[in-house]
Amino acid sequence: MRQRPLKLGPQLLAILVLAVVALALWAAWLGWDQHRDVHPDGSVTGPYEAWQVIGLVLTLLAPVYWAASRRYIAGAVLGTTVGLTVAAYADWSDDSSGLYMVGVGLVMMGSLVVTAVVSALVVSARRDGRRIGS
Repeated sequence: MRQRPLKLGPQLLAILVLAVVALALWAAWLGWDQHRDVHPDGSVTGPYEAWQVIGLVLTLLAPVYWAASRRYIAGAVLGTTVGLTVAAYADWSDDSSGLYMVGVGLVMMGSLVVTAVVSALVVSARRDGRRIGS
């Protein structure tokens, strides 16, 4: 089977588009909630609720699927990772403890691994002739 060469322009555009989409989805799901919840026992949680993070992940699946199904793997993986990493850094950089960099690093590594796995599954399913979601 003959492989067609990848064109650099569409790959770079996909990276940029997915980065902007990931950044916008972070802002839509998590950016507006900066309030920490103080419980009666004095413990503090937040600022995000589980449903917000789940919503972010689920809505990111659509653009990652779109890019991976069109073989824009770099866009799916790198674009999403860059967008989420920049968003986390911008959102958390006012933390005076400096531990926000640990969280930003975890967001970066987690999004890199998850988008790579999802992209590999999409490409594999499309290569086998199956269409996911149809």
